[in-house]
Amino acid sequence: MTEILRSSFHEDLDAMRLEVVRMCATVTEMIPRATDAFLNNDLAAASRLIADDDQLDAISIDLDTRCMQLLALQNPMATDLREIVAAIRLNPEIERSGDLVVNIAKATRRMFGTDYEPHIRGLITKMSEEAQRMFRLAGEAYDSRDVALGAALDDIDDRLDDYANELVTSVLTDHRSHERDPQTSVQMALIGRFYERVGDHAVNIGEWVRFIVEGWRPEDVGAARATANTEDE
Repeated sequence: MTEILRSSFHEDLDAMRLEVVRMCATVTEMIPRATDAFLNNDLAAASRLIADDDQLDAISIDLDTRCMQLLALQNPMATDLREIVAAIRLNPEIERSGDLVVNIAKATRRMFGTDYEPHIRGLITKMSEEAQRMFRLAGEAYDSRDVALGAALDDIDDRLDDYANELVTSVLTDHRSHERDPQTSVQMALIGRFYERVGDHAVNIGEWVRFIVEGWRPEDVGAARATANTEDE
């Protein structure tokens, strides 16, 4: 009986992991769709993506339920417990990333009819590609428990941050040159921020891979500094 229960437990763990991977894959697929809708003023495509986000929300709720049941019924220990805790923490990271992508799609409505300067279009395209790549790699790191790949996402994110800064500079230059409506310039800067935040969430996913494998938490570095400062006082 014990072996049967353990077998069922590990099947449930596998199902939980699959839900996390599915969520990462869903967000990865949403990013270029939102970008295409935005740059092409495609209201129909934007509406479809916004509606499709309901599926990501449904997976998120199912994942949360699975995690709560595993904690309540199985009394997991060691690595199994870290797996479940990580899934609970990753769930809102991924779901929020989907919301950020939806915000890009919603901007299609607010910015409808806007003619984007070629350099700005190019930067948005680059940010989209980089955000999509980062989220795909984050999902792969989680799925394969690749600590090195998860850690590398922090360095990879520098490129996305550089694109975001360049976009803000270009938007301001375009605003001054063409006397754009200030609200249009603000919206363009927000678009860059949405991509940048998606990249930040991908970095966080990578950090939680290390927690699963090694028990290390992103907050451990700061906590160690706080302890050392207290001891020095």
